[in-house]
Amino acid sequence: MYTHTLFVVILHMMHMSMCTNVKINFREKEKEVLDQILGPGRYDARIRPSGVNGTDGPAIVRVNIFVRSISKIDDVTMEYSVQLTFREQWLDERLKFNDFGGRLKYLTLTEANRVWMPDLFFSNEKEGHFHNIIMPNVYIRIFPYGSVLYSIRISLTLSCPMNLKLYPLDRQICSLRMASYGWTTDDLVFLWKEGDPVQVVKNLHLPRFTLEKFLTDYCNSKTNTGEYSCLKVDLLFKREFSYYLIQIYIPCCMLVIVSWVSFWLDQGAVPARVSLGVTTLLTMATQTSGINASLPPVSYTKAIDVWTGVCLTFVFGALLEFALVNYASRSDMHRENMKKQRRQCELEHAASLDATSDLLDTDSNATFAMKPLVRHPGDPMNMDKVRQCEIHMQPARPNCCRSWLSKFPTRSKRIDVISRITFPLVFALFNVIYWSTYLFREETEES
Repeated sequence: MYTHTLFVVILHMMHMSMCTNVKINFREKEKEVLDQILGPGRYDARIRPSGVNGTDGPAIVRVNIFVRSISKIDDVTMEYSVQLTFREQWLDERLKFNDFGGRLKYLTLTEANRVWMPDLFFSNEKEGHFHNIIMPNVYIRIFPYGSVLYSIRISLTLSCPMNLKLYPLDRQICSLRMASYGWTTDDLVFLWKEGDPVQVVKNLHLPRFTLEKFLTDYCNSKTNTGEYSCLKVDLLFKREFSYYLIQIYIPCCMLVIVSWVSFWLDQGAVPARVSLGVTTLLTMATQTSGINASLPPVSYTKAIDVWTGVCLTFVFGALLEFALVNYASRSDMHRENMKKQRRQCELEHAASLDATSDLLDTDSNATFAMKPLVRHPGDPMNMDKVRQCEIHMQPARPNCCRSWLSKFPTRSKRIDVISRITFPLVFALFNVIYWSTYLFREETEES
């Protein structure tokens, strides 16, 4: 009898120990909870949640985003592409459940149509798509007190109206706007999440821009159908100038300087000077057309238009300078020929006069005296006239520029020499005015 009782006690103890070692499968409990709160006839996804503290006020949805990458910023189409993780969080008291003493931290769903969702859309979106590799990149977490967290990864192409007056020394503000499509502010209000609503990946790299900062704000809009809640984040991009300095500004400067080489070539080297001027002009025109092809046809003048236009004018001016030099050279040759002809005529005339005087001197029948054609230096009448001229003439003032230019006898040579100095000085003055003007305007707009 005693043995039988002992055996029963041992079996009971073994049964109790086995019961205590059995672990509860909370994944099964999660299924039971989901069936309980989302079962047929228990939850209607068409009805929005109640307001704060169960009132009839608007449902509050807090939004935050994580910018994963910005792939491109297109100046021609004025748009930019961004990939981000978009999150929304709101309270739906109909989804409260028992967490079994903290064992169920949250429930996870992948089907957004099973719960009520805010009808948010991106108002400046051009294109967009979800990511479905390997599985749809979306989840919904339901917390025990009824809070719902919705997270999804999306890629968007958004419009970004740009002001290119300071291009390529400009800064652009591209916005990301999110608004409610059908629920007015009486039913739905979007708010930025407190703390850090916008996060940007640390190693964000853009080919020609730098993300300086971003600002969050509200942009509620009123239409004929009511007022709708709206959120926006402004991304401030600064254009990287080093690329344009290497690809545009330095090559244009080099072309302008190469066009000045013709000033140092001989005036008779017509093929060399014409080829140099035409080649630099065509290269500069090609450079200008290539720059404009990468930009939209705006109605205002850009900073790059001023630069390329002035550089093209300098190159064209160098070609016109050679045309002027060539004309002046031919004029100088014509003048020299006229001087030679005049000297020859004077010599022939003087020779004829000498022959006539000899005939008069040898004529024995001549009874009248002839006045000499040339007065000798010792002639008193000649000396009196010289003194009168010296009294009336004032001493000429020395002029360094005239004395320096007098070293070059021909006008064509003087034009080349003046161009060698004038063109670089004017181009340097233009650079000072250009950079001081546009850099000052850039700092003013930044402030």
